[in-house]
Amino acid sequence: MIKVAVTDDIEDIRDYFRMIIDREQDMEAVGVASDGEEAVQLAREVRPDIMLMDIEMETEDAGIRAIQRIKGELPEIKIIVLTIHEEDDVMFKAYGAGALDFIVKTSSIADIVNSIRSAHRNSLFMRPEIAEKILGEFAKLRNEKDSLIYTLNIVSKLTTSEFEIVRSIYNGLTYRNIAKERSVEEVTIRTQVNKILKKFNQSSMKEVVANLRELKIFDVYKK
Repeated sequence: MIKVAVTDDIEDIRDYFRMIIDREQDMEAVGVASDGEEAVQLAREVRPDIMLMDIEMETEDAGIRAIQRIKGELPEIKIIVLTIHEEDDVMFKAYGAGALDFIVKTSSIADIVNSIRSAHRNSLFMRPEIAEKILGEFAKLRNEKDSLIYTLNIVSKLTTSEFEIVRSIYNGLTYRNIAKERSVEEVTIRTQVNKILKKFNQSSMKEVVANLRELKIFDVYKK
C-alpha cells in the first residue's frame, strides 16, 4: 500500500486529491496539511511514502522551503509538486530542493495516480516538456560558465597595475582620481586603460565594467 499525504492551502483541492488516492486499491491517503509548517509536522508524524506538495501557500515559496526541510530530515519521502502552471523558475527550485515530479492540478486522474506509482517505484519518466526546459537551463548555465572562464582568463593576464586600475574604475573612480592616487599624469592612466581594452577586446571601460559586474568577477577573483 502506497501511503500518500497531501499539502495544499485550499481545502477543496486537498479533498479532491484525497478522494482520488483513496479510490485506488494500492494507495491510502494518510493525512493532509494546509501549509508548509503543517506539511513538515505531518511528514514527521506519518512518514508517508509520497507527499503531494503545493508551492504557494502561506508564502509564495512555502512549498519549496517545506520540501527542503522534509528532504533534509526524511530523505526517503518522495515529493511530487502540485502546481497550476509549470513555471520554469518554480520548477528548477523545486527540483533543486528535492522534488521528484510535477503534477498540474488539472491533470487527468490517470496521470495523477500514474505519477504517484512511478515515484513510488523510482521509475519516473521525465516528460518531454520538462526535459526540454532543463536542457535549456543547462545550456544557459554552460554559456555563463564559458563566459566566466573566458573573462577570468583575461583578468589573470592583467598586470597588477592594470588589475588595480580596473578595480578602481569598477568601484566608481575616475581616471583623474586614479591618477591622483598614484601621483601620475592622467594620460598615463589612459594609456594603461587602452592596453586593458585591447586585452578585453572592448571599446570602452563601461562595457568592461558591466561585464565584470554581471559575472561578479570581484566576488570570485582575488589578485
